[in-house]
Amino acid sequence: MLTAYRRHTKRCPHRGEGRKYRRCRCPIWADGMLSGVEIRESLKLRDWEKAQARIREWEATGSMAQEEQPITCQAAFEDFKSDLKRRNLARETIRKYEFLFERMKVFGEDRGTRYLKEFDLPTLRQFRDTWTEGNHTALKKLERLRSFMSYAVESKWIDGNPTTKIKNPKVVQRPTMPFTQDQMVRILAACDKYKDCYGRTAQWNARRLRAFVLLLRYSGLRIGDAVRLSRDRIVDGKLFLYTQKTDVPVHCPLPPFVVDSLDSFEPANDRYFFWTGASDRDGVTRNYMRYLKALFELAEVPGGHAHRFRDTFAVELLLKGVPLERVSVLLGHRSIKVTERHYAPWVRARQEQLEADVRRTWGKDPLAFRETKGTPEVHEKREAVN
Repeated sequence: MLTAYRRHTKRCPHRGEGRKYRRCRCPIWADGMLSGVEIRESLKLRDWEKAQARIREWEATGSMAQEEQPITCQAAFEDFKSDLKRRNLARETIRKYEFLFERMKVFGEDRGTRYLKEFDLPTLRQFRDTWTEGNHTALKKLERLRSFMSYAVESKWIDGNPTTKIKNPKVVQRPTMPFTQDQMVRILAACDKYKDCYGRTAQWNARRLRAFVLLLRYSGLRIGDAVRLSRDRIVDGKLFLYTQKTDVPVHCPLPPFVVDSLDSFEPANDRYFFWTGASDRDGVTRNYMRYLKALFELAEVPGGHAHRFRDTFAVELLLKGVPLERVSVLLGHRSIKVTERHYAPWVRARQEQLEADVRRTWGKDPLAFRETKGTPEVHEKREAVN
């Protein structure tokens, strides 16, 4: 006869209560005699009902069922990362998955969880409860976890994706806040202050930083792309952005003063404007983020960060009546839905249509008709129509 019991982990608060305590989530083992053979075996389960069912099955057949060895978490992580690399995803994207896997590994080791199947819904909810990030970051992390678990289902490592039953955290979308004209003037003026603050190479640094700011503002590039911009991508005053899936190249014309600013300092080398090509890509981006942070402090612009230049580029186009789908192409978004989610409030045509819709309701409002019936403005408009 076999007996099921919890084999408490070192961190289990009920470890001192021994085998009799069953209401924790520690691994379940079987102990006893089966067909005259002494058995002490892990069931690789944490659900008590499933464990009892497996023991009954063993006792009914008189032998332990030969099950395929489940995949370990570490093996699953490595396989998934190899798939990410084969898909040529960005290094930063892969790094975020690696961070998630490291957190899962530490969580599993603390609880004696070795196999991926042991990350069931209750366990994943406990893992989610260890996250200390804000709701927006937690949502992104949950999306990555779902993607990994979906890959595990497709690989037939687990029967279903438990993360689909974990609710999303509430996220309030922050409004896109471009720089105002006054803030842009202060930021450019702060480049001269920057020159007075930073040593012998400050003159060169100030010209370089001014060119960098202008490039971000009038190209809409992300900071990582701007830092690693190669010199051959600017030809005849036009910046080559990327090639669409239809093999159509997308260029963004740059104002002459931006091109002149890029020519006003000695480039890092023969290939790049701002990057030597020898240092780490992520490292040089972080360096420029620090430069901009110091610049925003000198300019006294609160909440300044590099992405607001990209927002300014997009919003200025929309306010001038450029259609949203064209702005989406310049920003390099995969879908217009991404552009719409961030910049819909700034679409001029949409705002004008909303205002026209509101005004049309006045003509059918008896109170509004009575209040405006005799005003000079109404008579003038009627005469103009007639």
